[in-house]
Amino acid sequence: MLKNIVSNRPIGYSQIPDDLIFEMEERYGAHHYERHNVVIRQAQGCWLTDMQGKRYLDCLAAYSAANCGHHHPRIVEALKKALDGSYGSVISNVVYTDPLGLFLNKVAELTPQLGPRFGEHGNKVLPKNGGVESVETAIKAARYYGWKAKGITDGKQEIIVFNNNFHGRMITVISFATTDKYRQGFGPLTPGFVSVPYGDLEAVEKAVNKNTCAILVEPMQGEGGMNVPPAGFLEGLRQVADQHDLLLLFDEIQVGLGRTGKRFCFQHENVVPDGLVLGKAISGGLVPLSVFVTNARLMDMVFSVGSDGSTYGGYPLACVAGIAALDVLVEEKLAERAAHQGKRLIKRLQDIARRSSQVVEVRGKGLFIGIEVKGGQAMKFCRRLLDLGLLANDSHGHTIRISPPLIIDDVELDFMSERLEKVLIDS
Repeated sequence: MLKNIVSNRPIGYSQIPDDLIFEMEERYGAHHYERHNVVIRQAQGCWLTDMQGKRYLDCLAAYSAANCGHHHPRIVEALKKALDGSYGSVISNVVYTDPLGLFLNKVAELTPQLGPRFGEHGNKVLPKNGGVESVETAIKAARYYGWKAKGITDGKQEIIVFNNNFHGRMITVISFATTDKYRQGFGPLTPGFVSVPYGDLEAVEKAVNKNTCAILVEPMQGEGGMNVPPAGFLEGLRQVADQHDLLLLFDEIQVGLGRTGKRFCFQHENVVPDGLVLGKAISGGLVPLSVFVTNARLMDMVFSVGSDGSTYGGYPLACVAGIAALDVLVEEKLAERAAHQGKRLIKRLQDIARRSSQVVEVRGKGLFIGIEVKGGQAMKFCRRLLDLGLLANDSHGHTIRISPPLIIDDVELDFMSERLEKVLIDS
């Protein structure tokens, strides 16, 4: 019966009714997400479609995974060619593949020289699947550097992190989360992290001790509340890191690759990290892919044969998607587009905020924008927006997250602004 239903597909993968999908998720799935009450059947460009043909403007872009827009034709075509040409399958890492070599070259050359204090050796790239894996790769690099280069006793290395951080939900990463629901009941947690207030350089200085090996930071916080650090904060971190011989590591999984109006978020302050984590948008939102990028000297110091590995990390199909997605980013000037459209949108939102009794603040850069509302009722507004054909979500309960695909056009921007105005002013 189910097979027959799936085989007839006018919209999306199946014609199974929404209420049956809800039932399947309830019965067979882990209840680890609070979902909006809609089943999305198709995604194209900036738009999502349900079975009834109702369209929703996507203002999340899967937390920046769909920066290029859903099913970008150039990335789709590259994947089709890989599958039709039989060069997309996973292959053992005991041999080389040309998609991996080409992808590594593209990422390394696209990124400014990282860790310049270690010399102009170029960059090297270690690919994984999801962003959290590459965050843990960065942590491994920092700890090894602390042991090998700084002489810290192995097991005593410490990394400075920041309150309200979000770097994923694996055990090591949740060990330094400051949100209770990420940590509670999952102990014993991994030691070796000291958390300080985001944006507080004095607290960072005080946290440095003989065992400190690195600073790990999001140049702008997403899940923590769409937080923009004070001017000079990243530059101050660079100075602290240089003074104490620490690795400065930036997690740009959500804010990199054009999202904030620069190719990399750290370019807003002209501060260059020693290591960089990228994910989500790096594969155009079609296959999992992430990377840790660092100075070639550091990469060669830390990783040798057997010290790391991943069956699907950098497999051919993912690399094909990554090459195409990075070409789209550069050739379609998505960072510049995000800067232009973001300025226009922020101006509209600030006007709404002035006329709204509900809005506390509008903050962000490019198309990475948060609308903080009173009373911790952000999700209430997001549900109303869904009814009006706009998909958004909350950040820490108090902030509406606005981060649409970077290809969003003027008409779509107006559509978004009109619905936000209706919800935030008419409430």
